[in-house]
Amino acid sequence: MVKLNLKAVEERVAPIGGQEAYTREFIFDLLAAYGRAQGNITRLRNGSLNVAEDPTTEVAQKNVVYFKETTKDPLTVIEELRTSPTVVRYNTRFVIVTDFAELVAIDTKTNETLMIPIREIDQHFTFFLPWAGMEKAQYVAEAHADVKAAERMGKLFDELLQANPGLFDDHTGRHALNTFFTRLLFCFFAEDTGIFTENQFTNAVGSHTQTDGSDVAEFLTDLFTALDTQFASAKPAHLAAFPYVNGRLFQITAEQTVPQFTKKARDLLLEAGSLIWREINPDIFGSMFQAIVTPGKRSNLGQHYTSVPNILKTIEPLFMDELKEKFGNAYNSVPQLEKLLDRIGKIKIFDPACGSGNFLVIAYKQLRQLEHAILERLSDLSVKHQRISLESHINIENFYGIEIDDFAVEVAILSLWIAKHQMNAEFFEKFNLKIELIPLKEAGQIVQGNATRVDWNTVCPSNDTSEIYLIGNPPYVGAKVQTKEQKEDYDFVFGSRPYNKNLDYIALWFVKGSDYIRGKHAELAFVTTNSVSQGEHVSLMFPMIFAEGIEIGFAYTSFKWENNARRNAGVTVAVIGLRNKSSEPKYIYTDDLKIVAENINGYLSDGNNVCIAKRTKPISDLPAMSFGSMPNDKGALILTPQEKDQLIEVAPESVQYIRKFLGASEFISGSDRYALWISDHQVHQATAIPEIASRIEEVRESRSLSNRVSTRKLAEVPHRFGEVRYKPTDSIIVPSISSGRREYIPMGYLGPDTVISNKGFAVYDAEPWVFALLTSKNHMAWVNAVSGRMREDYQYSNTIVYNNFPVPSLSDAMKEMLTVAALRVLDVREYHCEKTLAELYDPDVMPQDLREAHAAVDALVDSIYSKKPYETDEQRLADLFALYEQMSSEEAVKAPVKKPRASKKAVAK
Repeated sequence: MVKLNLKAVEERVAPIGGQEAYTREFIFDLLAAYGRAQGNITRLRNGSLNVAEDPTTEVAQKNVVYFKETTKDPLTVIEELRTSPTVVRYNTRFVIVTDFAELVAIDTKTNETLMIPIREIDQHFTFFLPWAGMEKAQYVAEAHADVKAAERMGKLFDELLQANPGLFDDHTGRHALNTFFTRLLFCFFAEDTGIFTENQFTNAVGSHTQTDGSDVAEFLTDLFTALDTQFASAKPAHLAAFPYVNGRLFQITAEQTVPQFTKKARDLLLEAGSLIWREINPDIFGSMFQAIVTPGKRSNLGQHYTSVPNILKTIEPLFMDELKEKFGNAYNSVPQLEKLLDRIGKIKIFDPACGSGNFLVIAYKQLRQLEHAILERLSDLSVKHQRISLESHINIENFYGIEIDDFAVEVAILSLWIAKHQMNAEFFEKFNLKIELIPLKEAGQIVQGNATRVDWNTVCPSNDTSEIYLIGNPPYVGAKVQTKEQKEDYDFVFGSRPYNKNLDYIALWFVKGSDYIRGKHAELAFVTTNSVSQGEHVSLMFPMIFAEGIEIGFAYTSFKWENNARRNAGVTVAVIGLRNKSSEPKYIYTDDLKIVAENINGYLSDGNNVCIAKRTKPISDLPAMSFGSMPNDKGALILTPQEKDQLIEVAPESVQYIRKFLGASEFISGSDRYALWISDHQVHQATAIPEIASRIEEVRESRSLSNRVSTRKLAEVPHRFGEVRYKPTDSIIVPSISSGRREYIPMGYLGPDTVISNKGFAVYDAEPWVFALLTSKNHMAWVNAVSGRMREDYQYSNTIVYNNFPVPSLSDAMKEMLTVAALRVLDVREYHCEKTLAELYDPDVMPQDLREAHAAVDALVDSIYSKKPYETDEQRLADLFALYEQMSSEEAVKAPVKKPRASKKAVAK
């Protein structure tokens, strides 16, 4: 597949729009426009890849598209097709139906629909961007029912708080208010979706209460009691028509106080009831309604992300892909389909950080959709299954969760009920059989509590036959920003086991999850900040996981998870799947590729389970890398270009004491700074210049006032930098922080007249071939895998990244070729000297000649490691980790054996 950016896709789709007439070739042209491989398109056209039921009018490719020509109404046809057994079986991302005048398309992952004249396809090219590897962020528009509902409920919430001062200040009162709101949400949804009669709840409030709101609390208390009463004869006459709901939702207890209403509160309640609640999306509305009761969160009500494609990155490789494969294999076998149907009805889904239930809802819907496809296929194959009374085998009692926020617990349960009702509606459309939601027999197994302290086995118990899948998005909290309570949670998870206090908070879920699945028919997949698989954290977390027979079954490498729901604000994440050791295949998902791996290590790369620890010296034959020189001078030894010019103007002899002074920021942005660099034997001459003497005196004073003894000691040599590492040699500057957008970290090859600051790393006595190695894709792959991150940016480390970078022994001839390639990169940069390195290495506008110069370096460095060209960074990393292990083993063999010290007892003899 060709990787294309947005502009390139737009340009390639443009010629497809506005044509006079269209034929079957439309779908092949469209796929090609998004960069799909030409060989695949040819095989799809000639039928060898076409898995469609009717190849004469349909074109279908597994995981990609199901295209159908029709002479009927495209909208009617696509509704039948999108949940058909064939579409489910082949997991096609887009379903497209057209009569070559109108086109209707559905994105099966996001449920977005496109309905346009086919001639306008170029105006809607963004709809199919996932074909080009660009996942769509679906933000809720301000006009969407979810947003309007949340806004109305937020206003009602505020009014009730004001009308009931002090009533909800403590935990019990706040829980009562939260429960009250979940009841309202259910009633609004129920009256718009056929659970109640149309507008039954809103009409009852409007008809049976005073306009001033004075009796609304009393009426709602009676109504909730009626909804929890089984027989109509036991209800007041005016409430007898309301059904029995059950499911503990309306269970009346002393704590479940209904708040007192004002006229405004009553009006707001009735306004909320006027919305069309059937359009509520349980995938996202839970997180939105949490925003109602969370201070400072409501400003984001219009920006909640329906992250279904991201959630599917946990669910699909964990269990759905295998279930759909089983469905495909059993497609023509009634006994096997029956066996699969029985199996999916027993699966348990467990989210130990479930929030408002998004992951559970998506998993439930996915299993129900597969179940519908199996039932539909069985009815096609077997007369017996046409006669059998159909029902769903997927029970929400098999969906488990732990959540610390009690309102989120209630919303998660409600979300599952809504999802069940929506899937029951789909069941009715397919089979013309109604599955009633109420009375509620199931409530899910959502527990309120701190997941780090709750015994997961008591929440989701297992037996020898239980098939359990843990999913979710646990909280990420770095070691330095954890609360006192969060720090105390560690002891509950680790017990007597030693652990490092620098572990991210999410590590508790991985460790506890590993403990839970060990020895069970269970697996897990968590969304995690990608920092857990980078830098030092790998060695802190993964050894304790791998030591007990747990392995990574699959992993998604870094991708953006932009979601304003709780815990998920615009972070770069990974997905890590853990399981008991198995001979089943392992997969790494990266850049729209699915790569088979021998083993997936803690860096989410194909290689043995190595952990890169800090080293003081390079493992390879490379010159030392250190931090640059640190002034520790309160700015007195540093000069701006203007200050430098002024000093030279008044004291021309001062030029010998001035050096260019660069840190990472100045180097990349192209700005200049200078430093006074005075050796010990020059002090007497330098201080004869008053302007220099005054600056040195400033340094002496500031250091002498320091609270640190070491700094006060430096006051004796105020002309020196606090930490001196500069050498008057050629050097390489490596920025300590660099944008994660860049394909290459912009490093520099500097002359002996430049002092590198402590805001960068320095390699002195450096030859150009070293520069070539460090600016190669091979080294960037290593950086990507083992370095830490500062947000999304690379956080380079000499002790972790550079000193562990494995380089084979290089011949003089190879060093010479690397030198030539390195100098070419530097020459091209000089040719573009009007641009800063930030501009030159912006991936969107990087000059072509610079790309070509780097490509030559990449090819040369790759040839050192492999005879065959690399296609992916994963291949590079597999060789790098293998070489690292080899070099580490050889180093261990060569290391001198330390003789044990004689004990005091032995000496006495």
